[in-house]
Amino acid sequence: MRKIIKNAIQCKLCGDIIESTYRHEYVQCSCGACSVDGGLDYLRRGFKDKDCYIDLSQTEEIDND
Repeated sequence: MRKIIKNAIQCKLCGDIIESTYRHEYVQCSCGACSVDGGLDYLRRGFKDKDCYIDLSQTEEIDND
């Protein structure tokens, strides 16, 4: 299982780096081309074109014993 450490992307069109830090926090870049949601609970992306952002999220593997 993976634990989310950081939930962020960078828009390739306007250069904004946007981050969602808590559950259901929807954040959109200034040009409106992409968005991020989910905080540290889930990774959700919204976009006009699937190649319009760079994923900057960080996750780590956790042991599920």
